[in-house]
Amino acid sequence: MGCPQCGWVHWNNPTPVVAAIVQRGEAVVLVRSHGWPETWYGLVTGFLEAGEEVEAAVLREVKEETGLDGQLGEFIGAYSFFRRNQIILAWHVIVPAEGVIVLDTNELAGYRCVPITE
Repeated sequence: MGCPQCGWVHWNNPTPVVAAIVQRGEAVVLVRSHGWPETWYGLVTGFLEAGEEVEAAVLREVKEETGLDGQLGEFIGAYSFFRRNQIILAWHVIVPAEGVIVLDTNELAGYRCVPITE
């Protein structure tokens, strides 16, 4: 684990990631990243910034990726994503039903609002 020449140690600790189940009225907003197949959609996600509170990070990611201001709801859970060496911290976030989604097209290729009943 440590470099035998200089002693520097590389810790392979997981990276914390926030995820939001974004509720907009009676629907959930799902997003599609560039490079994903046309039929793949997922949650709003993103990395924490240095010194950032986790709760602030999830609301920031929702705002950056959808243009919507959200209200933090219930903490859903923490999940290991071993393939990417990440810990995902998920929250329920409520956004205004009448809010206009302005997608961050630098990060995302599209979105869908899926009825909660689906």
